[in-house]
Amino acid sequence: MGGMPVDSGAGGVKAPDGGWGWAVLAGCFVITGFSYAFPKAVSVFFKELIREFGVGYSDTAWVSSILLAMLYGTGPLCSVLVNCFGCRPVMMVGGLFASLGMILASFSTSIIHIYLSAGVVTGLGLAPVALCCLSPLGQVLQYHYGWRGGFLILGGILLNCCVCGALMKPLVAPKTPKEEHSEEGSEVERKEKPKAKLLDFSVFKDRGFVIYTVAASIMVLGLFVPPVFVVSYAKELGNEDTKSALLLTLLGFIDIFARPTCGVIAGLKWVRPRCVYLFSFALIFNGITDLIGSQAKDYASLMVFCVFFGISYGMVGALQFEVLMAIVGTEKFSSAIGLVLLIEAIAVLVGPPGAGQLLDATKNYMYIFLLAGIEVVLSAVVLASCNFLFIRKKTPTPPDKLENVTVGDGATTEACSELVEVGNMEEKGASEEQEKEAIKKEEHEEEFMPESVTMDSQEVENLMKTPQQNGDVASSPETRL
Repeated sequence: MGGMPVDSGAGGVKAPDGGWGWAVLAGCFVITGFSYAFPKAVSVFFKELIREFGVGYSDTAWVSSILLAMLYGTGPLCSVLVNCFGCRPVMMVGGLFASLGMILASFSTSIIHIYLSAGVVTGLGLAPVALCCLSPLGQVLQYHYGWRGGFLILGGILLNCCVCGALMKPLVAPKTPKEEHSEEGSEVERKEKPKAKLLDFSVFKDRGFVIYTVAASIMVLGLFVPPVFVVSYAKELGNEDTKSALLLTLLGFIDIFARPTCGVIAGLKWVRPRCVYLFSFALIFNGITDLIGSQAKDYASLMVFCVFFGISYGMVGALQFEVLMAIVGTEKFSSAIGLVLLIEAIAVLVGPPGAGQLLDATKNYMYIFLLAGIEVVLSAVVLASCNFLFIRKKTPTPPDKLENVTVGDGATTEACSELVEVGNMEEKGASEEQEKEAIKKEEHEEEFMPESVTMDSQEVENLMKTPQQNGDVASSPETRL
């Protein structure tokens, strides 16, 4: 299932660095590989499905689209389930669903059955092995066993997700001496712990989150179109099936190196505060690649397109959730990513089928690549321009001038309120110090005043006069103390 939940069951427990941690990493690698690659890899079966069921490109594109929509749309559900039950059982059940969907799809007698099995059930189960492996494997399976045998074998392979899910051993906090001697005390402590929110809808109050969600929804309309149709495009140009499937292998291979490289660049000190604009650049790069790739007329030009698309696609993949975390923070990231994926699912559900409909009407792949490029570039323009215009960072203002400050987002408001609070505390402290000094001064004066001296009102009046007014009265025996 989709989403990026945070397991808060064992708070304060240090995650393993090495040892079993490597097993968890390997399991995550396999599961992430399946979920990333599968919706694109099934596109190698589209030609056979069109021939088998007598449907068009828009109909077969719904298979990948439903897969992606379920993968994205179940983000909030996955967040809730993992927060309730932990990673291990949810991932194992997801592996069973993914495998069951493909096995059922191998017995389909209509395209609707494939929508429900390979689309809904498998999409619900998938939570990337890499795209460069699954695409040629799918083509080989289709060549030897047909699309039904290929679906059946892929369903069996997906059962490995259950094994990977079993590796997700929950972290257990070591018992303290107090917990060992007093079970009742530990039960009371567990009851007093506040329950974490399953979904935090307060992220919608953040202007930056709203802008990101709108831009990301526009992005997914066109982002997945080229990987879904590039194999069919190559076949349409007269290339053999195995050679056409290698284009996805090339795309995935380039993506492997593009993601960590972009991640290193995004981690630089002078880049990290501007990661939103780096993400916008990656989207523009991807969109322009689509626009230029629409003019491809042979296999060599499609290979060049896949190289540049792999670079830009890897940049987008490495930055999209990094930017989201920078916007909402780590505490709200689990809820934010689930809600974003849910909204994106609506857009991704109509993206590839809409492109397929356009292809059926025009019989020309150029138009669907042009449409995808325009949509991705538009998302970059929305993200960059709205952040520049509406998310302005204010410099810290002294407390006495904060009344006239207009803030743009939640983080700035919080910082300003902290400054006001600090200013009020400083002012209160200064007044208390003044009062203490005044009390000490009075006590000091009373200590040195003789108790036996009594003066009438006239003598007090004479003492308060200046030396010029008092003349020699101050030195007379009557007024001397």
